[in-house]
Amino acid sequence: MNIFHKLGLVIIGCWLSLNLQAANLDYQLQPRKIATDTYVLIGKTEDFTLRNGGNIINTGFIITSAGVLVIDTGPSLLYGEQLRAAIANITDKPIAKVLHTNSHPDRFLGNQAFEDVPLAALPKTIADIRLEADMLTDNMYRMVGRWMRGTEPLIPTEEVQTGTFTLGDHQFELTALHGHTHADLVIKDTNTGVIFAGGLAFFNRMPTTPHANLQDWLNALDQLDKMDFSLMVPSHGEVVSDHAAIQQTRAYVQWLEQTLNHAAQQGLAMAEVMQTPLPEAFVNWGVGHQEFTRSVTHLYPALEAASLMRLN
Repeated sequence: MNIFHKLGLVIIGCWLSLNLQAANLDYQLQPRKIATDTYVLIGKTEDFTLRNGGNIINTGFIITSAGVLVIDTGPSLLYGEQLRAAIANITDKPIAKVLHTNSHPDRFLGNQAFEDVPLAALPKTIADIRLEADMLTDNMYRMVGRWMRGTEPLIPTEEVQTGTFTLGDHQFELTALHGHTHADLVIKDTNTGVIFAGGLAFFNRMPTTPHANLQDWLNALDQLDKMDFSLMVPSHGEVVSDHAAIQQTRAYVQWLEQTLNHAAQQGLAMAEVMQTPLPEAFVNWGVGHQEFTRSVTHLYPALEAASLMRLN
């Protein structure tokens, strides 16, 4: 057997493996109890792929005496259905409300599985979902294929603001920030001290920037850093009991801002900026340099244009 036959068999084997995994269509969701009444489902620190079906997000739920509060519904109808089944395996209490932490597709594309309960988010998050839902859904179909079968965007309709609300025997503090997206909701359960930081904090995973304003993000991290909490559930990565996710995210966002601004001042082309090596502290984070190159495409054109305007 020559090398080309062997290579062909390897490619076919990989293709069959991926399609068999997709055919099973099981996210294998395992809720983990992290505090009283509080469960999280930890996604992979990867990019969206056919292999993981888009399961790269941390979702969660909190069981109260008045029902279950769900935090984000995942990347697909199937994820939402399997999330709801996982909740039902733990409690027979009804779902009382869903809160969305931002407008990214892995936060709301599981909503069809929760269409019988209030779907809530910050007003700007609702507006952004309404504006981009179809495009985001199409992109997810391209990236994860059959895992998205039957998924259509269901836009949240209930607006929330900064403040407190009570659900059964739990009280929650909601804080409206922005920077990672145009509206980032931070949810704190005052009973347990657990914070769901949404997209503002990443842990051992490269932060994503399709809707980011880096300076606003740094300001939001400063506010997040001042909050007291017992545990933090970041957007991606493991739950932490300290400020490590905030510190990691801040370090990367600061480096990214400085790197892109310096490149624009030097007049570097986008292709040149993409060749910038990552500092050692970030090299081993999930997705790695690939996410950095995407951030260059997201953020560099505006910085480059601003730099040219100053020169003119």
